[in-house]
Amino acid sequence: MNESRVRELVDEALLENESLFLIDLSISSDNKIKVTVDGDHGVPLSECVRISRNVEHNLDRESEDFSLEVTTPDISRPLSEMRQYKKNIDRILKVKTQEEEFEGTLIEADDNNIILKWKTREPKPIGKGKVTVEKTATIAYTNIKEAKVKIVF
Repeated sequence: MNESRVRELVDEALLENESLFLIDLSISSDNKIKVTVDGDHGVPLSECVRISRNVEHNLDRESEDFSLEVTTPDISRPLSEMRQYKKNIDRILKVKTQEEEFEGTLIEADDNNIILKWKTREPKPIGKGKVTVEKTATIAYTNIKEAKVKIVF
């Protein structure tokens, strides 16, 4: 299976809806094509169907048999694209860097960094007891080993 041809067909379908973007494209040795797409405002099922049809109708099953799956990212899957961070502003993220782990609300995502905010209890500077303080962390994308959206019920 020609991966560049499949990628070209997926990109062609994605051009019709600029809010969608490719997360992953894989083709196994037995021609199982898996396309994972995400969107700035989610991905309706109709868009997955449209992308699938665009790929499927432009490949020849007679010359090469294949199976095709167009899906959205699993919620347990780490964020991998900058646009995924931007769409998850105001959600709680668990972020691992080389040195530390953070858990906080994503309040900003620009081209280079994300900013997390959270509250924690710390000892009072003077006297006994604890006080609630608000903390923030600015983390560069290059320092992020893994970031996942925390599901809160």
